[in-house]
Amino acid sequence: MARAVLLVLDSVGIGGAPDAEAYGDAGADTLGHIAEACAAGRGDRAGLRAGPLALPNLDALGLGAAAAAAGGRLPPGLSADPAPGAGWGFGIEVSAGKDTPSGHWELAGTPVPEPWGYFPRTDPCFPPDLVAAFCAEVGLSGILGDRHASGTAIIDDLGEASLRGGLPILYTSVDSVLQIAAHEDAFGLDRLYAACAVARRLCDPLRIGRVIARPFTGGDAASFRRTAHRRDFAMPPPPGTVLDRAAVAGRAIVTVGKTADIFARRNTGIEHHGDGNDANVDHLVGALATLPDGGFAFANLVDFDSDHGHRRDPAGYAACLERFDRRLPQILAALRPGDLLVITADHGNDPTFPGTDHTRECVPILAHAPGGTAGAIGRRSSFADVGATLARHLGLDGTAAGRPWL
Repeated sequence: MARAVLLVLDSVGIGGAPDAEAYGDAGADTLGHIAEACAAGRGDRAGLRAGPLALPNLDALGLGAAAAAAGGRLPPGLSADPAPGAGWGFGIEVSAGKDTPSGHWELAGTPVPEPWGYFPRTDPCFPPDLVAAFCAEVGLSGILGDRHASGTAIIDDLGEASLRGGLPILYTSVDSVLQIAAHEDAFGLDRLYAACAVARRLCDPLRIGRVIARPFTGGDAASFRRTAHRRDFAMPPPPGTVLDRAAVAGRAIVTVGKTADIFARRNTGIEHHGDGNDANVDHLVGALATLPDGGFAFANLVDFDSDHGHRRDPAGYAACLERFDRRLPQILAALRPGDLLVITADHGNDPTFPGTDHTRECVPILAHAPGGTAGAIGRRSSFADVGATLARHLGLDGTAAGRPWL
């Protein structure tokens, strides 16, 4: 019986979203602009990388061809000639948003049915009754932050005050999110998770997509560092995801990275959480060694987004892409004849674009079927076609939305 693997390269958009202007993202192109920066020498960094962007293994699966089809131009350094048998195309998001849950849920076959709630661009930004209820339930005299901010910047600004006063830092972004940063030792990791669970319940009526625990360590602004113990508290997705279908059919399920958090741990099977992309690639390769016939593995690699996209770091993003490309052959070698691997993304995060937030973009859809052909993909009018295709490949009931290409 066939197995299936869905691998999401978080934020690796390829430009060309038809409705990008409505999101303030006209002209955004994560992969294309990184490639242009590398070709012009702006992607060089001593001791990290230099020269044109080099992604030969992703190119063989059709990344360059998909980017050219979506954005109308071939990013410099990439190839328009995939290997024989590769399936490549691009997807267009129909969900109202450009964030992690909407992208992943749609990829799994369930587009977001209605818009998310967002916090206003005011200072303070959170409703006073929400803050009062949160403080009362968690046992706090107040909070710090209460504004839109970059996560690393606000910890630099308020981390020392948080250490002195024992108060967590609450902030948001243009995404539908409430983030809570606190010192992992001084405030306590379990206490932070418990506070996020309270905030999750209080945010449900507002349709806030995620509450995120952002623990950090260090003794002052010069040494603060966010840790790998981040945890997302997401709203549950609509019913009918490929994970739901696999669970109903009794299939083995493995989720890697923050995938389980994104799906509110519903039908997420055996969960693996690594500290960074390399660790999560290790988890995925290890899981594929024992995943039985008919099993489904769903992995997210977040470093592209969290470490480089939000920090507007083209050189770091390019190096991260190249590191993954060097690991890709290990994933391919772990597949068996009859398996189907789909590599895609959930949104963009153009590190050359103004601001620090996600960008509304098309995403690549690259498919690999060892020993066979992955099928022509082309332009897909919804990310949900990915979930529908995986469900068909696994012999499951169809997802709630999407049209398979197989």
